[in-house]
Amino acid sequence: MIKTIELFLNYLQSTETAQKYLFHCYKQQQISDYQKLSYQNSDRFFYYIKHGLLYYQTANHAATETQPLFYFYGMTHLIKACLLSEIPNYPHSTSLLAHGLSTRKRKKQHYDFLQDEVKIQSNGLFPYFSANLFHVKQWPTDKFSMETMLKTIPEMNALFCMHSKQTHLIKVANRNETKLNFPLDILDTYHLSQERFLAKLTPYILTNKIHADKEKIYCELEHPISILAKGPFFYHLDENSIYFALTNQLPNYSHEIIHHYILLYNLSMIARYETEWWGDLLHTTATKDYPFIKNFLDITSRKIPVYLGHFLYQKQF
Repeated sequence: MIKTIELFLNYLQSTETAQKYLFHCYKQQQISDYQKLSYQNSDRFFYYIKHGLLYYQTANHAATETQPLFYFYGMTHLIKACLLSEIPNYPHSTSLLAHGLSTRKRKKQHYDFLQDEVKIQSNGLFPYFSANLFHVKQWPTDKFSMETMLKTIPEMNALFCMHSKQTHLIKVANRNETKLNFPLDILDTYHLSQERFLAKLTPYILTNKIHADKEKIYCELEHPISILAKGPFFYHLDENSIYFALTNQLPNYSHEIIHHYILLYNLSMIARYETEWWGDLLHTTATKDYPFIKNFLDITSRKIPVYLGHFLYQKQF
């Protein structure tokens, strides 16, 4: 899949191929003047992709000190390409040019990155792309901690286990499989009966067969879990597998892409405005924040181009 996505993103980097792609997207959505709009937007669309990937390539060869800035702006450009494939007049307002998030400008003494919070704003790119790309229009809270966001990333699972002896996600299937396997003791974790647990899953899966033995609950699906699906399922890129949340404390109404944006926004602000703390963290590696941030940057550098590239790729079908 990864090679296919890389090839597809390269394919889109010309006026002709970008126009052909947008023509298909707009026509499928029954947008009026789809041919005219596809020509008007083709250059902007492929530059969003080209410049976004260039930010990632630059970051991959840059010092850690500057990586959050490059990854954040690379992700922002790819998100804008995705939005333009859905909304021909994006951005139709200058309010959409803001980041859509805010954080404390000055960090307190004994600052702990994992406990830091980012606040959602009513306007800007974050609420706009969350609503239009992932249909997340309402939030149960307007603040999210960095620790909560990191826990939703399956590739971070092993690091949390090393640090706290706890895992927050569990593998339930390989990608493209149509059978989910849940350990039976997950019912104790959620304090639910099997019937209630399956009822909670119903909004997220289409299943036509369920059975259980002494160790596991098995769900036969009509279709594999999409890596773009919202909910309590999360995609592990390195394993090419699907994970499930082991706690209801993790957001099950959102998507991991949204969580990467929150994390990168905060890290990019820290890299720009909290230079003393950021420099001390990277050069002394004195606190637990260092391995968590370093590992996250490695994951997001590889995962977000795949995620957003897949978003564009699957619109062809």
